[in-house]
Amino acid sequence: MPKSTPLSEGLAYEGFEIYASYVVNATGMHIGTLKVVRKRDRRVLYPFDGCATIGPFESSEDARRAAEALGQQLVEADIANPEP
Repeated sequence: MPKSTPLSEGLAYEGFEIYASYVVNATGMHIGTLKVVRKRDRRVLYPFDGCATIGPFESSEDARRAAEALGQQLVEADIANPEP
């Protein structure tokens, strides 16, 4: 099982932790996994109840890239309009 690792430094946002990875489901498809944490208050922005599944994808790279892209979108949205 792949480990969830932070995005490379070039993609990371200073005030956030973004962990993107993937799992393989029972049908052999790859599902992206993601955890986004705002550092200043340790609030988990993702995952949340009712969040959509990231995928499925045929390759692990596609699943991880989709998770990374979603993580970046969530961080940019929180920077623009922070949740309390």
